[in-house]
Order: sequence, then C-alpha cells, then structure tokens
Amino acid sequence: MANKDYYQVLGVDKNASADEIKSAYRRLAKKYHPDLNKTPEAAEKFKEINEAYEVLGDDKKRANYDQFGSADGPQFSGAGGSGFSDFFGGSGFSGGFGGGFSDIFSDIFSAFGGDGRRSRVNERGEDINLAMKLSFEEAIFGVEKTIVVGKVETCASCSGTGAKNGTAFTTCPDCNGLGRVRIQQNTMFGTTIREGACPKCGGTGKIIKERCEACAGKGYKKVQKQITVKIPAGIDDGQTVRMRGEGNAPRGRGVAGDLNIKIQVMPHKLFKRDGYDLMFDLYLPFTTLLLGGRVEIPLTKGTFNLDIKEGTQSGTTMRIKGKGVKVLNKDTYGDLLVTLKSEPPKKLSASQREILEKLADSFTESDFPKYKDFKKSNL
Repeated sequence: MANKDYYQVLGVDKNASADEIKSAYRRLAKKYHPDLNKTPEAAEKFKEINEAYEVLGDDKKRANYDQFGSADGPQFSGAGGSGFSDFFGGSGFSGGFGGGFSDIFSDIFSAFGGDGRRSRVNERGEDINLAMKLSFEEAIFGVEKTIVVGKVETCASCSGTGAKNGTAFTTCPDCNGLGRVRIQQNTMFGTTIREGACPKCGGTGKIIKERCEACAGKGYKKVQKQITVKIPAGIDDGQTVRMRGEGNAPRGRGVAGDLNIKIQVMPHKLFKRDGYDLMFDLYLPFTTLLLGGRVEIPLTKGTFNLDIKEGTQSGTTMRIKGKGVKVLNKDTYGDLLVTLKSEPPKKLSASQREILEKLADSFTESDFPKYKDFKKSNL
C-alpha cells in the first residue's frame, strides 16, 4: 500500500471529516466484505479499505500520514538521487478488528449494498522536490521552518471546475460527467472497444458555459504558498521529509502530489554522528590519564562530569548512555562516545625534564607489560 492513496481508496477528499471517513468506510466495507461479495477481487479490495481506515480513522496516524505520508511518521530515503532544487542555501489488514472497526462491523450485516458512488479521482499532481540545509543542532533537536514554495493549486474561485463561480457549467452529455467513454474501433482484426478520455469535454466531465476569470477556465493557478515544515528531532543528513498533498495540484480532477524535502545537515565543530550516537575525541594531559581525575565535557545540552580512572590508556572510548541523538518517533536516545587521547606537553623546562627522568628511572620493564611483550616478539 506504500504507493496507494488512502483517501482515494476510501473515495474521500483529504480534508474529509472523521464522520465522512467513517461513513465512506462503512459503505465500502459492506460492499466488499467477503461474506457478502463473492467476486475474486472483493477480498483484496476489502483488505485495502481496512488498511486505509486503520490509518485515516485514527487521529494520530492520520496526522502522521498527512504530514509525512506514513502512519508511523517521517518516511526517509537514503542519500543520493536527483531532482532536488536547493532551498535555504502501514501494515496490511490481518484479521481482527480494533479501535474504530468494532462499531462499524457491528451492523455490517444489517444492510446490503450502498449508494454505489465513488470519487472519480483519475489524476495525481506532480511532486515538488526541494533541498533544505539544517544546522547540526536543528537536526538533533528538531525545528519548525516556514518556507515559500511555488506550486500549482486548484483554483479557489471555481473549485477547480474552470467555470465562473464554480457553477457555470453543465454535465457533459456524452460521458454523463464521468470524463471517460468507451470507444469502439473496427480494425482488420475485428472490433475492439477501449476506454479513453471523453473528446467532447476533454476528460473533465463538464461543459463550461462561462469561464472562470481567475484561472482563465483552467481550473488551476500558479501560486506562491507559505508552508510550515516540522522537522522531527533526530533527522539525519540525506534523509527526506515527505509532506503529503503539498505538491502540485493536477490539471484536472484528482489529488495533489507531495512536497519532498531532502535534508542536508551542516557539520559540527566538535561532534560527529553515527546513527543516533554522537562521538568526539577528548585530548587530555597525559598526567590526567596517568593519575586519574574528573573532566567536565560538553553535551548537546549542558555538560557532564566524566570520571577518569587512574592508569587509563590513551585511545580508550567511554560510552555515556542516553546522551546522544533522539531516535525518530521514539522517546529514546543514542549514546555519547568519548575517545580519550593522551596529549604530551609542547615543551619541558629543565626541572620538569629532570623530574620525569627520575620518574622514568623508577619504573621497570614489568610496569609496562604490553611494551615488554612487544620487545619479546621482536627478539
């Protein structure tokens, strides 16, 4: 169902109310329930409408679906691909009914049929692809940005009909408003029948008596629209946020395309990111690793006191749980990995050198087991 439009499956507009969605689902469920409809395609259709209602019948899932095209939230694609212009620089139905299904199916066998009407959606508008740059912090914590997008929208003055006031038209007599007709052709192989756009109305199903002045009878206009984009916390470089229905409107009946925003995250001066983990190298005086101590280190928010044990080896990586990046759509966080590296002094005074020489003389080879093993292996 990833490529199907749930609103189209239920035959409702994307702005339909909860009651309208429930009513459409109820009608279709009765029509295609396998116990009532024995046609081969009924079972698959029944599965589709249940999957659609499982999302659109739940406020939270529907909000995610409208914003990101998925009931689970943002749908991300990896880095790569093309077609993006620079900007700013569900699961299948498996049986049991839960949630809003029970009250609908309580009366599914109380009536049969339905009014038989369907939304005559036959076209989908083009997607709009943009690229958006985010700072490292914006990607980690999430951000809300307002952008202006040039797009094609259905003309509000005529509601996409192309007719003045949206009423100055009549139903096409050839196709009865369907926009499509069956065309019979005689060929050397016999008579063929195919379905195509109605030539009289151009597939619109309407005969315009007086054109809409706002769109010159097209039913759509090019506009500059201000859109608020909610970037979720934890998004990563190369991922794409999809805003369903915010793309171009079709040049006729149908549904609008999507707005796809590819994310580019700027590097941070200290932290690097690996999935939901953050990491950085911490250079410390060699004496701190040798003697131990406590070091205050930065986090994405605030600081943390890191305890260094006596005799810690350079290159040791310490993991701080839950101090990384928020996991998308979950209330959990990655970790912070700090790699400790020994830094010697840039220069030594005469007295410092004398102290270190005395200290070096106080050690034996047994105090450095790894070095001792190295010497043995090379003899």
